[in-house]
Amino acid sequence: MTDVAILWRRFDKPGHEFCTLARTETGTRLTGVANFSFGDVPCCAQYTIECDAGWRTLHCRISGYVGTTGITHDIRHEGNQWTLNGVEKPELAGCEDIDLGFSPATNLLPIRRLALKVGETGKVRAAWLRFPEITLEVLDQSYTRTAEDLYRYESGGGKFRRDLKVDERGMVLEYPDLWYAETHT
Repeated sequence: MTDVAILWRRFDKPGHEFCTLARTETGTRLTGVANFSFGDVPCCAQYTIECDAGWRTLHCRISGYVGTTGITHDIRHEGNQWTLNGVEKPELAGCEDIDLGFSPATNLLPIRRLALKVGETGKVRAAWLRFPEITLEVLDQSYTRTAEDLYRYESGGGKFRRDLKVDERGMVLEYPDLWYAETHT
């Protein structure tokens, strides 16, 4: 894997996100900043996500602003236990991935971890960060690799469905109706 930098533009509302992906001694690190509107409120969210060598989320830190209100949150995943700001979240047992509700970056994690061949489907239980509420919930998802560069993503029991175009590393290039990669390395 080579290091990656990507810039997405939001389709459904004003916004951009810049993200980098880099190797670490023990796995990978995603870092990024998203600037977008939530309703009529401007938002800025910086994040760092640390993953192990199997692309499982270990730690996620988010900071920024929702309007003029500052936010800082620490999410940890150790063994089968998740915590949000030090508070245990037992309902998230069995989740392997963090899913940041404001970002296409975290789709990369299950795409890489599942390593699906064309025609295969993988089921995922993600710890979904609802934004701007900053709550963590279980979100059951599935990924079906329909082509070398295309994954069908489903959640909500199939109520939400998008065909995600990805690059050779699994980074989302097109998330229909939501995000489009303007440029990437």
